[in-house]
Amino acid sequence: MAFGIGIPSRQPNKGTGIRGTQKKIACECWFTSTGRIMPLMLKIEDEDGQIQTIREIKVHSQEKKMYAGIPSVEYDCTLFAWNREIRAQLIYYQAESRWVLNIPAGRLDIRPV
Repeated sequence: MAFGIGIPSRQPNKGTGIRGTQKKIACECWFTSTGRIMPLMLKIEDEDGQIQTIREIKVHSQEKKMYAGIPSVEYDCTLFAWNREIRAQLIYYQAESRWVLNIPAGRLDIRPV
């Protein structure tokens, strides 16, 4: 039916977009001779306003993606910081030359233990 009248009661398709908390980060990376981007280190501001450095990054996979027509490279990785492992996604938005860290809900506590 037109204009939303008689909308079915089932849940809409939630899609496969990015879920979790996104934080802006600074990322040091290495560009290989073939154009591959390899994250080496990142800096993030914690809840207290302090800049924290994470040097141990294990990249499990990387995939080129498009979000609403915006090209990006998404890295599935594990960060080793503050005596724990944090599973997260590093996302590089190529058009803006901007990095974000996406951590699933409930896992974001960027503070030294």
